Amino acid sequence: METQMPMSADLQEADLQENTAPQNQAVPPAMPLTIADSAADSAMPPEGLSSGGNDLPQRLIPAAKPETPSATIPAGAIAQQVTVRVITHPIAGSGVLLKRRANTYLVLTCDHVVAESRGSYRILTSDGKTHAASRLAVPALEGLDLALLKFQSDIPYPTVALGDSNALTAGTPVYASGFPNYRFYREQDLLASTASWGVRAYQFTEGQYRMSIDSPLPGGYQLGYTNNVEQGMSGGPVLDAQGRLVGINGRLKYPIQGIDAYTFADGTQPPQALFQQMEALSWAIPISRFRQPIEAVLAQPQF
Repeated sequence: METQMPMSADLQEADLQENTAPQNQAVPPAMPLTIADSAADSAMPPEGLSSGGNDLPQRLIPAAKPETPSATIPAGAIAQQVTVRVITHPIAGSGVLLKRRANTYLVLTCDHVVAESRGSYRILTSDGKTHAASRLAVPALEGLDLALLKFQSDIPYPTVALGDSNALTAGTPVYASGFPNYRFYREQDLLASTASWGVRAYQFTEGQYRMSIDSPLPGGYQLGYTNNVEQGMSGGPVLDAQGRLVGINGRLKYPIQGIDAYTFADGTQPPQALFQQMEALSWAIPISRFRQPIEAVLAQPQF
C-alpha cells in the first residue's frame, strides 16, 4: 500500500557517507567569495534556469535566516517528507516523491538536473538514506523541462498529492522546497557548498502565487511566485496550502541574462512593464502542463 500525504493536512561517494551526520554537527568549512567574484567566475545555466548543478548563483540574494518548515503550516510537514535531493555527476538538484507501487518509487524532477549526468543517479530521501535510481522514458513530457526517475526501497515514504494550479489566485500562499547547492553567509562574505550536508541542506520557503503567463517560457514555465528559489532547488515541488503539488521549481529571480531569459517559446519577449514583474518572481512548470501525462504513467500496471 502506498503512503500518501493527506489532502488536508556530484556528490562524491565520500560526500554521501556524511548524509546521516547529526543535526548539531558543525557546518562544513565555507570558502570566501565576494559578490564580484560570483558574477565574474561562475558559469551560468542558459535562459535563466536554476541549475541543479555546481554553478554559482546568478545573483546572490541572501536571506537573513534560511526558512524552515513550521509545525503550523500543513504544507511544511508534507514538503519535508516528499522533497528529495537528486544526486547526479557532476551536479545535484531536487525532486519530489510522486508515487509508490510495491517497492518502486517515482521521482519527478527537472530535465536540466539530469540531462547532462555522466553516470548514475542517486536519490537522497528525508531520512538521510540514498537510493540508486534510473530514468524512466516518458515521450509525453517532451518539450517540458521535466524528467521521471525511479528507485526501489522497502521503506514506506509518503508521496505527494496532486493539486490544481488553475485554482490559484493572486496572493494565494504557496510553498517551495529543495536542496540549495550553496549557502551564502553575508556577514562573513562566505559561500559554503552543501554537497556534504545531507538532509541539513534542505530548505523550505513561503511565498505567494502572483501570475501565470499565457505564452510559456521554454520548458513549460508559466507559474510565477514570490518564493526565493536557489540553485539546486530545481526539480523541487511548489505546494499549495494543503501540501498538494501545483508546480515544479526551475527558474530563479533576477537572472543575469535580463530580458533575454524571458524570451517566450514562440520567440517573442514581454513588454518592459511585464518583464519587470516577471524578473522579480521565481518560475515553475504548473501541474496543469504535466498532470495528464503523469497520470497516464501512474495508471500503468508497472513502472
